[in-house]
Amino acid sequence: MSGTGGPISQDWAPVTLRKKAPTSAARKDDKAVNAARRSGAEIETVKKSNAGVNRAASSGTSLNTRKLDDETDNLTHDRVPTELKKNIMQARMDKKLTQAQLSQLINEKPQIIQEYESGKAIPNQQIISKLERALGVKLRGKK
Repeated sequence: MSGTGGPISQDWAPVTLRKKAPTSAARKDDKAVNAARRSGAEIETVKKSNAGVNRAASSGTSLNTRKLDDETDNLTHDRVPTELKKNIMQARMDKKLTQAQLSQLINEKPQIIQEYESGKAIPNQQIISKLERALGVKLRGKK
């Protein structure tokens, strides 16, 4: 806008949106089907099996399901090794800390310390290094 100070006018002309008209081939098919219905002739209809389906998304499903069915590995997460959980417990007891106090020192939830000491946690190297620093002990590798 140039800032002339004049009133701003808007065009409020109506806009009409219409569906696309059926093609002439589709109209001929409809006419033929309607004429057959009126005359009482038998009409055979065929249902398209993949009508309205996104083929790109569903094309590889049979391969994937076969791979899943053939999969025999029992996949589980790594758990905290017994030696590590004993080391954490021992170092914490030597420092006379509770699980809650240790969790505050490393800025983690008390539940995480509990899971590490019970062996239920999935080992995270960052948390283990925080524990090593807070306890002043080397928990992994050679002592």
